[in-house]
Amino acid sequence: MVTMRDVAQRAGVSIATVSFLLNDTKPVTAATRARIEQAMLELGYRRNVVARALASKRTRIIAMAYPALEHKFGMSTAEFFTSAAEAARGQDYHLVLWPVGNDGVELRELLGQGLVDGVVLMEVQLDDPRIDVLRQAATPFALIGRTTNLDGLAHVDIDFDTTVENAVKHLYDLGHRELALISGDLNDPRFHEYGPWVRTEQAYRRVVASYGLPEVVVPCSDTTQAGKAAAERVLADHPETTAILVLNEYAALGVVSGLRRAGHDIPSDYSVLALLMVPETAAMTDPELTMMRTPGPELGQLGTEALLLQLDGNAPPPPQLVPAKLLPGATVAGPRARRPKAGAGRRGERKARS
Repeated sequence: MVTMRDVAQRAGVSIATVSFLLNDTKPVTAATRARIEQAMLELGYRRNVVARALASKRTRIIAMAYPALEHKFGMSTAEFFTSAAEAARGQDYHLVLWPVGNDGVELRELLGQGLVDGVVLMEVQLDDPRIDVLRQAATPFALIGRTTNLDGLAHVDIDFDTTVENAVKHLYDLGHRELALISGDLNDPRFHEYGPWVRTEQAYRRVVASYGLPEVVVPCSDTTQAGKAAAERVLADHPETTAILVLNEYAALGVVSGLRRAGHDIPSDYSVLALLMVPETAAMTDPELTMMRTPGPELGQLGTEALLLQLDGNAPPPPQLVPAKLLPGATVAGPRARRPKAGAGRRGERKARS
């Protein structure tokens, strides 16, 4: 069995120096660290994580709390996880995923076991009960997302205002004047205070009003089938629409399918722009979706770094908002004049939610 003494002899340092490194109790120089780690690799030495945690009072493990029962995993979500894990690994931490509910009950139970040094909170609600749980447990944390009251909260998030402004401007500059947003369903109890959906819809209403365009908002849950149904509603209730913005990535796939199933060409008849998506998902449709590319890699890294700074006794960085960026595909073009169907027209109040 390989011991610390063996590692110390191979690296040419004292046993105490090896202990300092393994237990993170005192700093060692980069050159000494490299010699010790090389010796451990050559000898096949395995760190005792439990002993290290007891000695340093830190586990070197952080958790990403994700409400998996309320929010589906998607390719966009995976980017947050992987970039957060890379940022943690770069600072000699391990990242674990905690699929806990939004109510904070499971989170409280897990925090009580002392398994992690800190938490990165995802899928943040405007009034998120998990924050009180973290504060009561005195556990350092950072948010990828925003609550309504942000006093004293380290956070990063998507810049929804800029994202929506750039998306609408792109369509407007191409000549579109009849837009529809297929948004999230805020009547769904899982999402009625879900920050991204609320902020996106608020931004859309503000931006189209600034352009003097009518407001058309169609609620839609986070499934492909719901996207198909939402597309049917736009066709039936707002046939004058020429461009559709879609918030949820699963719904966007359904919108394209629904329009094509109804016999419409994309983008000749309707342009479709996904507001938050990653290239892998966009490539699933034919034609490939034009999208606002979700800044998952940036936010996963920034949110994790904000937590790690606190764990090292430093002040967290200032809040950062990162907009999604336009990534051209093949589902957006200038509007083509369409002959209205007999009897077709606007149905219902344009200013109200559809």
